[in-house]
Order: sequence, then C-alpha cells, then structure tokens
Amino acid sequence: MKIFDMHCDTLQKLTDFGGELVDNSYHFDIKRAKMPEIDYIQTFAAFIDRENDLLPPFERCRQLIDTYYRQIEKNNEAIMHCQSSEDMKAAFESKRIAAFLSIEGGEAIAGDIDKLRFFYKKGVRIMTLCWNYDNEICGGIEKNNCGLTPFGKKVVAEMNRIGMLIDVSHASEQSFRDVVEASEKPVAATHSNARIICGHKRNLTDEQICTLIKMGGCIGVNFYSDFIAEKECKISDLLRHIEHILSLGGENNVGIGSDFDGMTRLPQEIKGVEDICRLTDEMQKLGYSDLLIKKIMADNFLNLMKKILI
Repeated sequence: MKIFDMHCDTLQKLTDFGGELVDNSYHFDIKRAKMPEIDYIQTFAAFIDRENDLLPPFERCRQLIDTYYRQIEKNNEAIMHCQSSEDMKAAFESKRIAAFLSIEGGEAIAGDIDKLRFFYKKGVRIMTLCWNYDNEICGGIEKNNCGLTPFGKKVVAEMNRIGMLIDVSHASEQSFRDVVEASEKPVAATHSNARIICGHKRNLTDEQICTLIKMGGCIGVNFYSDFIAEKECKISDLLRHIEHILSLGGENNVGIGSDFDGMTRLPQEIKGVEDICRLTDEMQKLGYSDLLIKKIMADNFLNLMKKILI
C-alpha cells in the first residue's frame, strides 16, 4: 500500500525549535512514518509566515530548504528527495520514504520569476500561491477581495511550463477562479476541506470542488480539527469531508494533505503520522473498496503529479 500526504509543516518545527527528522516529538518523523508494507510519500512545505518570520520571505524559504536538505542527507538511508516519478520508484525500490519539497506562500519569490526558477532548481515541485494574505501573486482568503495579479498570471504560466504543481489552498475565491482559468494544467488544493461540512472560510465551496474535479485536479483533506468540525472531532468527522467530495464525483480527485505540524488540534484518534492508517481502517469499516482506499490514500495525487512533473 502507498500513502501520499501532500502537506506537512515539520520543516518549520525543526528549524525554529530544533530536533531531528528521524525521531522527534512533533507530528511527523521518519521513525513513525516507516511502516511495514507501506510506501510512504511526504511533501514537506517551506512555510512562509511573514507576520512572525525574522527573515525576509526569500531568505526564510532558503533557510527552511537548507533544513530539509540537511535532514535528508543525515537520513539518506531512510528517506530520498524526489523530483520525478522515476525518483519515487527508486525510493520505493530502496525501501525509503519518498520526499517532495513545496513552498507554502508565494511571497517567497518576492515578485521575481527568476526566484521561482531558482527554487525549482533547488528541487521545489509544488507551490501554494499564498498563505491567507494577499501577496504579489494573488489575493488570500483572509480578505477574500482580490484575485490573481498580472504577475501572478506569469507565475501560473511559468509553473505550467517548468513542471510545478499549483496549490490554491489559502487563496481567495477570485484567485481560485482566476488560477483555474489561467492554468493549462490541473491544479490542487493540497490541504483543504469542504465548506458545506464545516463552514470555515479556509474550506472549499462545492463550486470550487466541482471545478477541481472537472479539470482533473485534486483536493487533499486537512486533519486540522478547526477545518473538520465546529467541535472536538473524530476520524468519522474527517471522513464526512471525503464522503462529500466523493458525492460530487471526486473518486479520482480526493486525497490527503494532513497539515501535520501546522496546527495544534487533530481528530481524537490521531496523534501524528503513526496513526494515519486509522483512516484506512475507518474506510474499510464503511465498506470502501480496496481500489477506492488506494486512490484516496495515494493514487489520485500520484496520478496528478505524473501529469505535472517534467
């Protein structure tokens, strides 16, 4: 079985609070993610928090990426940086975790296409265009009053050209519409839930979910309790979001984007990556087929990445 988690913020924890990727007290570490009979794929986000970061966004992103590569090098017998489908295959064959690198917050490129290319050359294959707030690329969900900028259209075109997945999590509704219209390739909301199930503004409307389904994109359900239910929640509440996306025709479009280490409250049965298979257990109890479980846990995002990567 394969598991593909499209989003975690563990790099920020390691950079700011210390610890090692192999074994720590955070939500994700290598020791817990290396499970028998499972090929694990983890996307690590370089999260840009311009309100709290001490460094300018470009330098902060480089700092987080340096953390990533130091940890990969220290643990290269257990985890492998991937930039292509061939890399993932090599990771699985060598019984290593496959790791992808993403940027969360397009302010990291500081309004400069050359900096986007720089990060591509550094191994970044996914970028969340903004984090809640407006930036040079697009409007964020916090104000929800503007869309993709002229520079943002250039970013979308360049990401399409070089082979980077566009992530619309955190974007305003107008930005979402503009990105979908501008992009020649499918896009994703790597860590977002269904707003009709939980009314948080960070979640996607049915219109947005259907748009992603129609264009062949993907939605990764987020494990953050505030995005799951307006109360303490369980895995069964998270599955309501999956069920809803499936009801809209998303069998080939729904996956997981846990947001591990990017929040404080998880469903009651999940303490970290060691409990991620409890999600598959609950799906089996509900009578999900093995094929559908495989699609949700990995195959849908694997298929999307194959379409994007060059």
